Amino acid sequence: GEARGRAPCSWTKAPSPIQPHFVSMKLVVALAVAAAPVSALRAPMTMSTTAVKHVTTKSDAIMTEAKTLMPGGVSSPVRAFNSVGGAPIVFDRVKGAYAYDVDDNQYIDYVGTWGPAICGHANDEVNDALRETLEKGTSFGAPSANENVLAKMVIDAVPSVEMVRFTNSGTEACMGMLRLVRAYTGREKIIKFEGCYHGHADGFLVQAGSGVATLGLPDSPGVPPGATAGTLVAEYNNLASVEELLKAHECAAVVLEPVVGNSGFIPPTQEFLEGLRALTTQHGALLVFDEVMTGFRIDYGCAQKHFGVTPDVTTMGKVIGGGLPVGAYGGRRDIMEQVAPAGPMYQAGTLSGNPLAMTAGIKTLEILKRPGQYEKLTALTERLVEGILREGKAAGHAISGGSISGMFGFFFCDGPVTCFREATASDTDKFARWHRAMLERGVYLAPSQYEAGFMSLAHTEADIDKTIAAAKEVFAII
Repeated sequence: GEARGRAPCSWTKAPSPIQPHFVSMKLVVALAVAAAPVSALRAPMTMSTTAVKHVTTKSDAIMTEAKTLMPGGVSSPVRAFNSVGGAPIVFDRVKGAYAYDVDDNQYIDYVGTWGPAICGHANDEVNDALRETLEKGTSFGAPSANENVLAKMVIDAVPSVEMVRFTNSGTEACMGMLRLVRAYTGREKIIKFEGCYHGHADGFLVQAGSGVATLGLPDSPGVPPGATAGTLVAEYNNLASVEELLKAHECAAVVLEPVVGNSGFIPPTQEFLEGLRALTTQHGALLVFDEVMTGFRIDYGCAQKHFGVTPDVTTMGKVIGGGLPVGAYGGRRDIMEQVAPAGPMYQAGTLSGNPLAMTAGIKTLEILKRPGQYEKLTALTERLVEGILREGKAAGHAISGGSISGMFGFFFCDGPVTCFREATASDTDKFARWHRAMLERGVYLAPSQYEAGFMSLAHTEADIDKTIAAAKEVFAII
């Protein structure tokens, strides 16, 4: 998920112009939105905000079988609904701002396939471009012209990127980035932050938030001590904790989510990001922004443009693939020229830069670059967050939350939440009840307290108002 016009963000106090939009009432949850032309699949919204019978017979049957075929019945842990209870729903199709399950229930979707669907699900323009490319083949395993096109678009937009390497996922991009910063600096140790997630590579599964937090695992079995020996952990929004580590260790890099999305939505302070830039420069370490989630979501130039702080290396994914599997890492030319075949740092991938992902990414960025797109995302998201916080407070709940452009979140606790430690004070049992009741009323939220939500250009004010009305009803019963 990023604010084109640097919309303010606030928690409790009046925000400064550079801070994210945060309002304090006492709750934080995660949602997401999208935009695309109307089509046959985008049926008029008829969702009732009164309790309705939520039939999931087919979903239940599919998930029962799935558990005999795949671990937990899913291909990624958070989808199992373990932290919110109840059985997952099984999607059949998506369009615009809506998801439809196999029982033909319709949902206003604030997950947006975990961020990529910023233009709306199955966007007509993206789909038309994909159909044309599909006729030429799904994978080349050789250079294609569209790699140049998307690379130039990324380089032109993102302040830190002078060269870029495409991969197949955000995890893969972070794996390549980790090897690169060590190769370039000749140092081994890195600093990450408690609750920040950078994919499931061994070296990053240390106090990693997201699915790890959802499962209550501080790290993962199967990760040998040697794999994490070079990983140091600091507290987000706490410069002193970073400075202490940099003074005690020669570090290759400081790596962070510039806006946290894997502990729920937690914005940085401007002083924190500027301080990290100064400290890393002072101690000869590289500054890395993991923008897999924030890239092209909170601003066309990513979080680094929104905050005016330029890292040395950036990882990306999600939005730049337009809904297809993709990742990328990029940075200064002198750093990126360490990557093979230009340099000695090896990284490769059979499907990297595949023509379908490049095509979807190009069209998605074209849509996002049109005037007013990020202003629309900001207006819709602020309307949603402010409405939910208002209704939550009116019902007497401890709730806090905020947003930047099309990325947002809530916590069931008094805010502000500035780091993972504070996020863990949230009432996760209440969140689970909230999630299930909203689901039954046709609103699909991330099935974990520790995930951000996402808005899309396909969402409408009517969708937002229906969501707020449903939330008002749910707040009265949880």
